[in-house]
Amino acid sequence: MVATYEDANILIQTMRWGTEMGLDDAMAAIFDEGFDPETAPLDNPSVRIVLSYGETVGALVKHDVLNRELLLDIFWADGVWPRVSRHALAAREQAGDARLYEHFEALVANSGTK
Repeated sequence: MVATYEDANILIQTMRWGTEMGLDDAMAAIFDEGFDPETAPLDNPSVRIVLSYGETVGALVKHDVLNRELLLDIFWADGVWPRVSRHALAAREQAGDARLYEHFEALVANSGTK
């Protein structure tokens, strides 16, 4: 499916929301040399921000509100998910709900480059 101007508008809106929630700083934190995805505390605020953003845009893609290819040209889900997946999986286990962060994970699983 070809991305539309409406897709672009929605993507820009989600990027603005990401900026408002501190996504830029959170992304910098999870890609910082000192961040270890295997040992970072499970309540890491940067990880929570990234997971929230990824889950939201993933849900928009799932429901055909946002074009997957356009999003993945802007948001490097394949690179971000490995930095936060341990936290997502732990949150699922703690909540007892396998659906937690499923939309973010699906962005990666369905991207073909997992």
